[in-house]
Amino acid sequence: MNNDIALEKVIHAFEELEFEQRTTTNLENARSKQQMTTYLKSLDYSLRRLQVLQECVNELVDEKNQQLLKQEKVQTLKTKMINVSRQYGISYQEVLKIMLNIQQKNSK
Repeated sequence: MNNDIALEKVIHAFEELEFEQRTTTNLENARSKQQMTTYLKSLDYSLRRLQVLQECVNELVDEKNQQLLKQEKVQTLKTKMINVSRQYGISYQEVLKIMLNIQQKNSK
């Protein structure tokens, strides 16, 4: 009986170890800072390669932040246009047409 329980504990420990290795040795599966750090350490990169990686990651983060900011501004503009259409009792499409006409007049 004790051998069966001990065997189950060993099997369970190996399963946990295997799961931990799968999640920390693959960046795709890394979800936490610890998992990502473990993965990056496993790459055994030189300081220069880590610095290049850092630059790339910083650039990607900046790009994502810019995309989110653009999306937020577009959503804010859409909300304002919807509010204008309600305020003046016209459709959203009419507001777009008016804005397009104004833009065309200003660009001439």
